[in-house]
Amino acid sequence: MDGTRHGGEATRIFADLPELETERLLLRKLRLSDAEAVFAYASDSEVTRYVLWDTHGSIEDSENFLRFANEAYERGDFGGWGLVLKASGAFVGTCGLEAAPEHARAELGYVLSREHWGRGFMPEAVRRVIRYCFERMDLNRVEARCIAENKASSRVMEKAGMSYEGTLRGREYIKGSYKDMKIYSILRREYDQAPRSSKQ
Repeated sequence: MDGTRHGGEATRIFADLPELETERLLLRKLRLSDAEAVFAYASDSEVTRYVLWDTHGSIEDSENFLRFANEAYERGDFGGWGLVLKASGAFVGTCGLEAAPEHARAELGYVLSREHWGRGFMPEAVRRVIRYCFERMDLNRVEARCIAENKASSRVMEKAGMSYEGTLRGREYIKGSYKDMKIYSILRREYDQAPRSSKQ
């Protein structure tokens, strides 16, 4: 645990971010060749309605994001996966981590292409990343936030086994207004006590 708390272990793992698998998904590093797939959902105003970043206006925006991600992989300070459907090979979204290793904590973020909403892909991916956080990174807490009116994101966190902790009023200034943010978390002891079937 000490290595993670002081950043060494977390940085080492991020520097060699592994592929993860679920029943239907492959979670892998982002590639520059993913630009068209990223742009397809990142340019969709419905997909970006509740995210902190701006809707991509051109494929160059998506390329810049992917360049940033790959440079961060090289530095060992970015834990972000692309989500690929095993059945078709389609790139459909991302799920990533921002770590605070000194507190043995990480925050989750995710986005999914609209055509794949409502099929349970994101809870499946989030559960797998939570498993990675506790079993590989030896963290104590995984948390995530969403704009309060984003009911779909709240459901993802609940289905992934995270608990609602409260609403932070006026917490974030997003796209021209202050937003209330709901915060969810799961602790290591809760993960350890959960049925094995919920960790897949």
